[in-house]
Amino acid sequence: MSGTLNLLIGLAMGLNLIALGSSRLPSLIRAMSVQGVVLGLMPLLMEGKKLNWPVVLVVLATIVGKGVVIPGMLRRATRAANVEREIEPFIGFVPSLLLGAGGTIAAVALARALPLLPEHAGSLVVPGAIASVLTGFILLIGRAKAISQICGYLILENGIYLFGLLLIHSTPLLVESGILLDVTVGVFVIGVIMDRIQRAFDSLDTRKLTVLHE
Repeated sequence: MSGTLNLLIGLAMGLNLIALGSSRLPSLIRAMSVQGVVLGLMPLLMEGKKLNWPVVLVVLATIVGKGVVIPGMLRRATRAANVEREIEPFIGFVPSLLLGAGGTIAAVALARALPLLPEHAGSLVVPGAIASVLTGFILLIGRAKAISQICGYLILENGIYLFGLLLIHSTPLLVESGILLDVTVGVFVIGVIMDRIQRAFDSLDTRKLTVLHE
C-alpha cells in the first residue's frame, strides 16, 4: 500500500514541476486538476478496508471540486478573457522550474531529518506536502495572470491537504473537510475579483492594478 501511495505522491510532485515550467494556461490548469484528483484518491488507500461514509464523501467532493468544477470555471474564464499563455511572468519559467526542483530535493532531505512516526518515515507525504506548498508560493508570487495565481493557490492548498493526511487516523478527515470548504469559498471570492479585473482593464494581468490610485 505504501508503494502505491508513494507512487501517487511522486506523480503529484512531478505535476508540480510541469505547472512551474508551463507557459500555457490550459496546461497549468490541467496539471492542477490532475494533481487534485490524484491527492483526492489517497484517503481511500490510506484507510484501506476501514472505509466509512465521511471519508468517501470528502473524497468525492475533493475529486469533483478540484478535478471538474474549479478547472471548468478556470477554463471558462480563460476563454472569456481570450488568454492562453503567461507571457511576462515576474519569475521566468526556467528559474521557477529550477526553484521547484531544488525545493523538492530540499523537501526530501528535510523530511528525513524530521522526527516522524515510523508509519510516515518511509513515505513521501511530508516531502510531497512541502514541495506542493513551495510550488504554490512560487506560482502566486511569480506569475502575473490572475488565473495562474489561482492555480498556485490551489496547488498550495493541495500541499496543506497532504499535510492533513498525516492526521487521518486521529481526526477522520476533519482537517481536510475544513480546508475544502475554505478553498471553495476562496475560489468564489477570487472569481469575483478576477471578474472585476477583467471588466475594469479588459485583461487578467494583475500588473495593471498598479495604475489604481485613491
